[in-house]
Amino acid sequence: MSDHTDYDAIVLAGGAARRLGGADKPALSVGGRPLLDRVLAACADAAVTVVVGPRRPSVRPVVRALEDPPGGGPLAALDAGLRHTTAPTVLVLSADLPFLTNATVRSLLEAAARPADGAASGGGSAPLDGALLCDGQGRDQPLVAAYRAESLRRELALLRTEHGTLAGLPLRALTSELVLARVPDATSTASFDCDTWQDIGAARARIREHGNVLDEWITAVKAELGIEIDVDTAVLLDLARDAAHGVARPAAPLTTFLIGYAAGRQGGDVTELSRRAAALANRWAAEDADGERGGAAGAGAGGETKPAE
Repeated sequence: MSDHTDYDAIVLAGGAARRLGGADKPALSVGGRPLLDRVLAACADAAVTVVVGPRRPSVRPVVRALEDPPGGGPLAALDAGLRHTTAPTVLVLSADLPFLTNATVRSLLEAAARPADGAASGGGSAPLDGALLCDGQGRDQPLVAAYRAESLRRELALLRTEHGTLAGLPLRALTSELVLARVPDATSTASFDCDTWQDIGAARARIREHGNVLDEWITAVKAELGIEIDVDTAVLLDLARDAAHGVARPAAPLTTFLIGYAAGRQGGDVTELSRRAAALANRWAAEDADGERGGAAGAGAGGETKPAE
């Protein structure tokens, strides 16, 4: 799993959202993108992604599934999604995680692949059943987790046999039977979920904070345009500053547009193209400065006339 592609993802996108007045929570916009699309972006390299819940638009193709019975709760939804997966590891996510990133997904997959602590019979180490995120208050987040698919199928089958159904059973009925690693989320960022309108408001405000807004905006634009290109925000801002000061203010947006166009057409690196354009702007500005100095020198000698030969 070193390349993190040998996994499937199940996104639970059902539920009544009673604390949101019955609103379609996965479709609510945070930073200009539906919550569901933000979660799908974090697991874009999954071999198969299953979304369990009502049909709604999504940023990329997914497999659709519905729990049986409808509204049967998280274990019924997990079981419905699991039926469409074949990978040995399954990433399980709720659809209301606005700040989940691929880096967190990678951490969960890596932790789930490690052996459990302690030696099993025969001198080897027993495999873990998975790994889940643990928020800053020490609370487990079983819907931000990577599980061994075999372990999920085994425990779900046992629970169905014991209770006759999975409907209405809590997640802890499953997770309490699994050996799970904990991946800390000290700032409770990746594990932040949106259960209330207050949570939605807090997420929207956080995205618009000074330190986040530009990266969030660029990510939203790329998603809207269907493009994938690495953008070094600091380099582009430096280029815009140099173009505005060294050439003319309208040169800033036009230059950054041309950088993006060149990168798209040529498959070039935005950072390298930006550095070249910034160097050009600096040379342009240097010529202007030289011209001003030359003009001042000429003006100082303006009273002299060339002697006759």
